[in-house]
Amino acid sequence: MGKWYNEAVFYHMYPLGMTGAPKENKEPETVHRLRELFPWIDHLKEIGVTAIYIGPLFESSTHGYDTKDYKKVDRRLGDNEDFKEFVRLAHENGIRVVVDGVFNHTGREFFAFQDIQKNREHSPYCSWYKGVNFGWNSPYNDGFGYEAWRNCFELVNLNLYEQAVRDYLFDVIHFWITEFDIDGIRLDCADCLTFDFMKEMRYRTGQWKEDFWLMGEVIHGDYARWVNDEMLHSTTNYELHKGLYSGHNDHNYFEIAHTINRLNQLAQGIKLYTFTDNHDVARIHSKLNNKEHIYDVTMLLYTVPGIPSIYYGSEFAIDGNKENGSDWNLRPCLELDDFDEDTELLNLIRRLGILKKEYRELTEGAYEQMMLTNRQFAFARKCQDSAVITALNNDEQPAFFELPLM
Repeated sequence: MGKWYNEAVFYHMYPLGMTGAPKENKEPETVHRLRELFPWIDHLKEIGVTAIYIGPLFESSTHGYDTKDYKKVDRRLGDNEDFKEFVRLAHENGIRVVVDGVFNHTGREFFAFQDIQKNREHSPYCSWYKGVNFGWNSPYNDGFGYEAWRNCFELVNLNLYEQAVRDYLFDVIHFWITEFDIDGIRLDCADCLTFDFMKEMRYRTGQWKEDFWLMGEVIHGDYARWVNDEMLHSTTNYELHKGLYSGHNDHNYFEIAHTINRLNQLAQGIKLYTFTDNHDVARIHSKLNNKEHIYDVTMLLYTVPGIPSIYYGSEFAIDGNKENGSDWNLRPCLELDDFDEDTELLNLIRRLGILKKEYRELTEGAYEQMMLTNRQFAFARKCQDSAVITALNNDEQPAFFELPLM
């Protein structure tokens, strides 16, 4: 048996959007919206999903990434007991659970930042953040300056070179593992974290829970810099994500094939986290000029080297684009009962889920390109004495071609 995460089919939930929680955390009471997601677990099991990535979850001020309290589930979603129950239900159904780890920055309501606001130079937390300077000011008129993530001053950059900060964050991870029994962490903005921090995290989490999975959000670059035996197990495959839609819109399978070959050379056996859309980019159905190409894209998602992930609702081919720089359209409130469970796309996803379980070639098989034109593409995933072949056609007309078998 290989590692659970290498064989997984993921489902990505953005719970604040999915449950229709208010965009600002101003509710005085805890509202148990997380319980609305419990019925989704049956749906996921039925379509062959084996792991959930859910987040952000922890108490924050607005969109979830401006953390206020790392040890509390956001009151707009419920309480810690609700999330324990969610993980227990998922585990009972053979589904692992991975959460968001937002360790590059905190929100302004986090206790350490509030202590600096109150005690200024005398705060013991001045070194917890980057660039704290009492000779400057901030856009919020704090009377001191600080380094913010991409100049978003609601996100204050943590100083991961400070041992106290690292110890605090490792204590948080240990809490999530012991309290909720999570199976892994998706690291927000992993390309902003220090390598030493990730090395120490890999070592510690490996001690706390065997097969604990660390996956980093990395947009561009040589993914092998982050993924190796000392640091992360995987990163987001943004490079292929772009090719999956533009290779179809431009009738250009060369782009997709070139990206797969390039990643195979760079990644050398690393299983990248492969997706068609997520909470930061437009829905795949909205991006495709020819909506019929959704089937080809889904076939690729499951059969190229990598770990496939479906973003909630995209199995129902829902649409969503960014509007005026806002991501909320990509993170809609959905009711499972509103959707037809018997569509061509869902049936394809079910079938691919079964094939992924049945054929180890789709997890372990070496990739070999067999045929390539602008509009037709075939490749194999090969084990020693067997292969699974994927053949695709992005043309409006049927295509006929012969493939030499190995």
